[in-house]
Amino acid sequence: MQPAPNNLELLLSYLPFLLVAFAAWMLLYKPERERMQKHKELLAGLKKNDRVLTTGGMYGTVANVDRDGDRVSLKIDDSENVKITVTLSSIAKVLGEPSAAAESGA
Repeated sequence: MQPAPNNLELLLSYLPFLLVAFAAWMLLYKPERERMQKHKELLAGLKKNDRVLTTGGMYGTVANVDRDGDRVSLKIDDSENVKITVTLSSIAKVLGEPSAAAESGA
């Protein structure tokens, strides 16, 4: 018959499990939560005339933001006045303003 383990031995036997759980939280959960927070801030700051990229790979310019309806109207082609409506969460990122060099073709 073995004596009952004391508190230190019990803690040392569970320490590897605690370390694995902590490492999983630091490597998986925390970065994902930070990414989701950044995306939420990006969507909160979305406004008319922002150039955006959708998760489907479409580039466009925001024509209208309907936060209550969870929709964004995007102008895809200015010459033909082509617009599409996508969900607000499908906006992947807001692109910077095009530089003068890119517009002149240089």
